[in-house]
Amino acid sequence: MALKIRLQRHGSAHNPAYKIVVAESTARRNGRFVEKVGNYNPQAKGQTPFYTVDMDRIDYWMSVGAKPTDTVHTLICKTRRGVR
Repeated sequence: MALKIRLQRHGSAHNPAYKIVVAESTARRNGRFVEKVGNYNPQAKGQTPFYTVDMDRIDYWMSVGAKPTDTVHTLICKTRRGVR
């Protein structure tokens, strides 16, 4: 059972919003997931991209072997540094 921490796309056409989820690596992009651990909105109205990450849960899932994708890894690093 290989777990990934990745983005799940939501929103409308030309206006994406994402959930940060822990899912099986074989699951579809918008398919079944184990747990939702955050949000990411790259096109927040009139401001910089908005994201929230539950670092306690991220740390737990990484400790049991979940691997973040490159984009999620970048968001995690920004959250740890305190950059918005």
